[in-house]
Amino acid sequence: MNGPLATALTALAATPEHAPSVPGQLTSIARLTTERVAAAHYSSITTLRGREYTTVAVSDELIRAVDDAQYRDEAGPCVDALDGNAPVGVPDIDLTVQWPRFHEEAPGLGLRASVSVPLFAGRGDAVAVLNVYSRDRVAMAPLIAGICLVHGRLTEAEVAEAQVAALDPGGRELVEGYAEALDVRATIRLAIQLIRAAADCGGDEAYLALCTRAGEAGTDLAEAAAKLVGEGL
Repeated sequence: MNGPLATALTALAATPEHAPSVPGQLTSIARLTTERVAAAHYSSITTLRGREYTTVAVSDELIRAVDDAQYRDEAGPCVDALDGNAPVGVPDIDLTVQWPRFHEEAPGLGLRASVSVPLFAGRGDAVAVLNVYSRDRVAMAPLIAGICLVHGRLTEAEVAEAQVAALDPGGRELVEGYAEALDVRATIRLAIQLIRAAADCGGDEAYLALCTRAGEAGTDLAEAAAKLVGEGL
């Protein structure tokens, strides 16, 4: 059975990106991450408002300084994860020099490792990034490996089985929830493609049609998409 963190990640992936519930969902994800993942000493949520990167949720106000340093450079793990729709792991912050302000700010709070995880909603683009910050490099290594493995940034040959097996229950929940969110994203995108082909319409129209189906059926996007893919148009 999924824990609350995994459930929150998959629920967000099945929610339209402009739904009024999204800000609250992001806040819950940040809180649950710090509560449940042993390696997570701090967590925050990065998103875009217009063209400006901003932090919309934190587990501790202290961590805003680390996020803000990246925004000033317009570079850093949270920025790169949001722009690239892919996780960015930093196994050793002390050795990371490509993001100067992040490299300067993070060690001042005792941070030694981090991973920034894209959070998907609606049609499947990242609407935000979950930043997990840790003072323990060793504890973070399995989490970084697990997240990057399920996303496809690392292969099974590159990740030792024992490393992923070392995940604590909360870390495993985060990895499994992220994997399930990726599955939801793939199903929604496939459903949109099917609608586009059948209706000879653009992506925006197809996405709105899927949202309409979900609304009429009283379900979320994941359930509506799975039904469409399974049963056809």
